[in-house]
Amino acid sequence: MPKNQQTDANRSQAGQTFIIGFDGTKIYPQVRSLLGQIQPAGVILFARNIVSAEQTHKLLKDCQSCVTTPLFTCVDMEGGRVDRFRALNGGTPSAADVFATGDRRLFRKHGSVIGGFCRALGFNTDFAPVLDLAFEASRSVMSSRAVSAGPRETAVYAGEFLSGLRDAGVLGCGKHFPGLGEGNLDSHHQLPIIDKPLAKLWAEDILPYRILCRQMPFVLISHASYPAVTRDGTPASLSKKLITDVLRKRLGYNGLVVSDDLEMGAVLKTLPIEEAAVAHIRAGGDLCLICRTEGLIVRAYEAVVREAENDRRFAMQLDNVSKRVSRLKKKLLSSIAWKFPPAPTSNKLDRLNRQLWDLSERVRLKNIVVEQEQA
Repeated sequence: MPKNQQTDANRSQAGQTFIIGFDGTKIYPQVRSLLGQIQPAGVILFARNIVSAEQTHKLLKDCQSCVTTPLFTCVDMEGGRVDRFRALNGGTPSAADVFATGDRRLFRKHGSVIGGFCRALGFNTDFAPVLDLAFEASRSVMSSRAVSAGPRETAVYAGEFLSGLRDAGVLGCGKHFPGLGEGNLDSHHQLPIIDKPLAKLWAEDILPYRILCRQMPFVLISHASYPAVTRDGTPASLSKKLITDVLRKRLGYNGLVVSDDLEMGAVLKTLPIEEAAVAHIRAGGDLCLICRTEGLIVRAYEAVVREAENDRRFAMQLDNVSKRVSRLKKKLLSSIAWKFPPAPTSNKLDRLNRQLWDLSERVRLKNIVVEQEQA
């Protein structure tokens, strides 16, 4: 293949290994240009991008108009502390509050209510639920995001939540593999070091992933370091040992592997973002998540292209990854009968808000009863 054709192929393949975010509540020219240049596998929005249902729907539709293949339109929506829709609906109960009811029907309803809002707004992917165990070490970091120190109990909640998302026509994601339950630092800023042997991780933190292996379209990899497993300080998101050997081979996970945000301090204090993106793919990852800064996105993307041009083995790996992402994207979006929805009507939003109110009231009243029984 002529060099210019190979470069074009590398660029196209590299784009399919990125999910990107940006600032703003509408698609500014620089964002339109970025999406057109990279042609990413997906986009992700945060609360900073969301002010109304109609505006959010238009923003996602405009993003899709810049990309020739269907996008994973993603949001990080758990409820409680991590609630990207608060400006639209006033807030959704946290995972811990829903879990405290002990009612599996409410676990599933939590997923279906969140999923209903996602689908109506134009999202087809929610990076939730959290599978991290609620150990004491991480209480100040995770708080109401983690539901239980028991791996089987965590899997029950997460499995029902994932089913609820699917009921609403939305893909879910288990996170943060192999587990942040023993981490006492916030990886947004620092690198958590979890010195726990693989046998104990396998029996505890990884058990929810083992139980839900076939139910998770995505698994998101943490930025914590597990030196007892990797024998060095490499974050899990860049570790071939954890992604390929443990998650892919030992656990048998065949879905899409996505990094946590590569802009986070835990990674950038370890490697420049160019090296981190290449390292995630080399380690067996499929999708590099970069959530905000255009300059960092471009640098990472160009680094992946250059690496493919300079390293034939990496070029073959990139080709395989991009084909896997494309194949699984088609399969996953087909499984939820995805097509970009019409703009949400006031009646649709009223119905979703009534469902949210009903969920919130049932959670509140159930937890009052639980507290009285425990008193």
